[in-house]
Amino acid sequence: MDYSNGKHCEEIAYGVTSLKKDKASAERLLVLNRGHWEIENRVHYVRDVTFDEDRSRIRVKNGPRVMASIRNLVISILRLMGFRYISDGIRHYCYSWDLEDTCRLLGI
Repeated sequence: MDYSNGKHCEEIAYGVTSLKKDKASAERLLVLNRGHWEIENRVHYVRDVTFDEDRSRIRVKNGPRVMASIRNLVISILRLMGFRYISDGIRHYCYSWDLEDTCRLLGI
């Protein structure tokens, strides 16, 4: 529905897949597409917005890859702890400031 004028509208989207015709139903393709965007929203968006990764000045050798891995680790740990919003978990625990709490969280 187009909310600006209250009329119904239709949108057609085309895609390319390697799935066979019998495995590429509209429902299956929708599930795959939503799964892709879930990853984008749960990881990449968090890294871009919460950690401001795009403005990182680490650009040489393995530095960017290592920092991305550390950010992913932090996101995963906070998700396992039940945080829906990573920024809340970071503010709540402030593990970056307390090594003892971080080690305790990791079971070290």
